[in-house]
Amino acid sequence: MRKSGILMPVFSLPSRYGIGGFGASAYEWVDFLKQAKQSCWQVLPLGPTSYGDSPYQSFSAFAGNPYFIDLDLLQQKGLLTRQECESAVRTTERIDYADLFHTRFALLHQAYQRFEDNQALDAFCKENSWVLEYALYMAIKAEHDHKPWTEWEKGLRSRRAEALEQAKIKLSDDIRFYCYLQYEFFNQWNALKQYANQNGIEIIGDMPIYVAMDSADVWANSHLFLLDENKNPIDVAGCPPDAFSADGQLWGNPLYRWDVLKRDGYAWWVERMKAGFRMYDTIRIDHFRGLESYYAIPYGDTTARNGEWRKGPDFDFIQTLHKNFGKKGIIAEDLGFLTPHVHRLLAKSGYPGMKVLQFAFDSREESDYLPHNYTNNCVVYTGTHDNDTLKGWFQNAPRKDIQFARRYMGIKRKQGQCFAMIRLAMSSVADLAIIPIQDYLELDSEARINTPSTLGGNWLWRMDTDAMRQELAEKIQSITVLYGRAPKNKKKENTHDVK
Repeated sequence: MRKSGILMPVFSLPSRYGIGGFGASAYEWVDFLKQAKQSCWQVLPLGPTSYGDSPYQSFSAFAGNPYFIDLDLLQQKGLLTRQECESAVRTTERIDYADLFHTRFALLHQAYQRFEDNQALDAFCKENSWVLEYALYMAIKAEHDHKPWTEWEKGLRSRRAEALEQAKIKLSDDIRFYCYLQYEFFNQWNALKQYANQNGIEIIGDMPIYVAMDSADVWANSHLFLLDENKNPIDVAGCPPDAFSADGQLWGNPLYRWDVLKRDGYAWWVERMKAGFRMYDTIRIDHFRGLESYYAIPYGDTTARNGEWRKGPDFDFIQTLHKNFGKKGIIAEDLGFLTPHVHRLLAKSGYPGMKVLQFAFDSREESDYLPHNYTNNCVVYTGTHDNDTLKGWFQNAPRKDIQFARRYMGIKRKQGQCFAMIRLAMSSVADLAIIPIQDYLELDSEARINTPSTLGGNWLWRMDTDAMRQELAEKIQSITVLYGRAPKNKKKENTHDVK
């Protein structure tokens, strides 16, 4: 069935509290999607962010970002006062993560101190086995000036039983606080997701293939990662040099010991995917090609030049996913350096891959990303969170590429070129078309989400409060209906009381 959706990070939603979250604007966004006859809302990873503020470098592969907890909803529950909420009001055009770090947790702690439903919190912790481990990790981390676990004293770094028991006793209230944050996060997110689903909107989540070194995942499961006897990485993840980057991309994530994971049927990954499917309707697996072969860079190198390709778990891992989750509900992010082996793995998996139109118009060579090369089983994007906006691309791409794009689309002028590219995606044979909201709004590079291989200035864009206009919804609706992507079945009307 042909469908379409919009890529919109939660952190970019309008909010008076300096960052998007799960409050009134999120419900208004769902209403906007429904009015525009969209079927999907694609989000970026929702985990708690660490140094660099990237959602792809999280303290946990299972936990949620406390910044997304809506303060007004806490006020409605009597856990915050109006004055306390007002102290958190921020009107900045960009997200100020430093300010959030220094102010938001103190406010959330106020809510925690007033929270009394201990039975519900205990039940949540029992249902989510990862929570206590994550909360312990965060409590110890906070006590250690937020330093990474590799810089803790040896007993805690190595997870000696006596050191862990002492930490649990000493930090019991802090541990409870971090459990509480996850309880509120998932209560609010689940309510929002339910509202979206009831209104015919599916949620597409994003799962980074790798986890951060500074995470509860690696600390608690170090045997699953390529670490030495001192718990330091032996090799780390990244991408080799290419036409876009002479030094390649040095991500720095620890690599998996796939042989160890295989021995117990990839149990950690299965639990991760189960948690993902509880949060989302569909999961986009980032860097899917790393399952066939992955790039390993010696730890300590300053560039990705000296890395090498190593064989990944390949179809053995995919069969495990098929056995546990079937063959649907997953999108494979198959961008980057692709070999015939990767193409075969994608075909055997049955998962749809990604087609990014900004990659299609390299005037030097024929591209698989040109729509006349598509099959139905793919997802087409004008761009992703790692791309420039469409307007920015037309302003900054090589002149020959822009000329090629205009010839392909049959246009000669700058006027209307962004919408012409959207039309190209929507009219393609791809089963699913996803358009970043910045492209519908025709925003320039200032609205770009991320520039890969750069630190700072990313993940900051916030949508204007008046952007969800009826005329824009009607414009999106028109092209969605025109190209047969509108929902076929009418959903029962639903209302919400979030103020």
